[in-house]
Amino acid sequence: MTMNSIELAIFKSAMHSIAEEMGAALRRTAFSPNIKERRDYSCAIFNGDGDAIAMGDHMPVHLGSMPMSVREAIKHVNLGRGDVAILNDPYAGGTHLPDITMVLPVFAEGKDSPAFYVAARAHHADVGGYYPGSMGPCREIYQEGIRIPPVKIVQGGAVVRDVLNLLLYNVRTPQEREGDLFSQIGACKVGEARLRDVIAKYGSKAVDLTKELLDYSERLVRAELARMPVGTFAATDFLDDDGLSETPIPIRVSIQIDPSARSAKIDFSGSGAQINSSINAVYAITYSAVYYVFRCLLSDEAPASSGIMRPIEVIAPIGTIVNARPPAAVAGGNVETSQRIVDVLLRALAKAVPHRIPAASSGTMNNLTIGGIDTRTNTPFAYYETVAGGMGARPNAGGLSGVHTHMTNSLNTPAEALEYAYPLRVRRYSYRTRSGGAGQYRGGDGLVREIELLDDAQITLLTDRRRLAPYGLAEGGPGATGKTKLIRPDGVDVLPGKCSVNASKGDIVCIETPGGGGWGPSPDSRA
Repeated sequence: MTMNSIELAIFKSAMHSIAEEMGAALRRTAFSPNIKERRDYSCAIFNGDGDAIAMGDHMPVHLGSMPMSVREAIKHVNLGRGDVAILNDPYAGGTHLPDITMVLPVFAEGKDSPAFYVAARAHHADVGGYYPGSMGPCREIYQEGIRIPPVKIVQGGAVVRDVLNLLLYNVRTPQEREGDLFSQIGACKVGEARLRDVIAKYGSKAVDLTKELLDYSERLVRAELARMPVGTFAATDFLDDDGLSETPIPIRVSIQIDPSARSAKIDFSGSGAQINSSINAVYAITYSAVYYVFRCLLSDEAPASSGIMRPIEVIAPIGTIVNARPPAAVAGGNVETSQRIVDVLLRALAKAVPHRIPAASSGTMNNLTIGGIDTRTNTPFAYYETVAGGMGARPNAGGLSGVHTHMTNSLNTPAEALEYAYPLRVRRYSYRTRSGGAGQYRGGDGLVREIELLDDAQITLLTDRRRLAPYGLAEGGPGATGKTKLIRPDGVDVLPGKCSVNASKGDIVCIETPGGGGWGPSPDSRA
């Protein structure tokens, strides 16, 4: 076989465009605002072994862990032509129960085993459980919603109605869920059609090109590691609490870099034990955060493939906050602990390559769910949103304000779409001025978002950085901590970062999100 860099670049772009087109198809056909407006989904292409070879520019927390879900589907489900597997089990490569993954095999003509797999993962606004939105401060995974092992949702081109009905009978918004699930199946079908075109064009050479993509990603990471200083670089950061007490939860990491071997060992030993709360992270989350951080060290043109992790060993002791055992609750581990894992990794890397690492961003997805009965239709509703915050300042520029950072890459729900879909009214949406940390380069500001309830509802929060501020770097100041208030006719309650409360029509929930940390000493401090 002959191959050149131009041909590989064209193939890489083709694979990436397929993942992007899958995402566009999912977004256009989805029912829920969470998917069609906030774009809380991810799509990726895998080879016949379940290695990721291309990813859309979607959600980092999804993408780094998706190969584990795909491999679980391959292992436990005999996928033939026209089949689609479904799963959401966090202990089988998933992230948390609202993130449901579809996996579809793609066969070359005359072959008995798949040449590729395509997968689409999307966050569903409700998958049952104790709290509307399935994102509450639970104590075990059974309270968080329906847990789906790898099973067929489509067989031979026909929907397995018994499986679908089993899912829909266990959620609060079955029509919306059914629409979103069919959108995911459709996205996978789009990926299948495009990959058939690729197979027709390249023939057996397509498999060789996927191998080269994986090898190329590996070479890029090894070259990056070879330029780093030798040594072990350690850091510690903390989650505010577990929602039950005010005790901070440590996440510790040491990054051992061996430039001669062009490899790295990432060790989370010493991190806090898993807890009786929902902010436990499964191993797939920790692995995904490591993947994200090292992908960020590469150029934008580098293939986002499984080859990135070949030179990197991840040690996450089982039974800890970064690798929980079942039946630990994990909804918040996906959205909050993942962010803190990134923060601690960057803090450690700042000791190795200080002029390449930004200060801490807001460090929380500020998860807000509101659920109840919509009296306009007398049907249940479940609104879910992550609210953006401030980006950490960089060594050469200030941080952006009001953006989703690191493990989330979603958008806001536009006020018009939110008010149309739910019995809610947006009262205020603005920057939280001066919430970014001071420094030579200032951290980005957080946001203020006020939402009025037009019906009685239950409000649930999974947030962090309410007590421990996002750190600055190189003498930069910390960002402001966040705050959530419930404004009632008779007063204002400051809500804990992780809680669920009943609220009445006319009450207003106000979220003030954290700012990013500053980078470098401020001009005043240097005077």
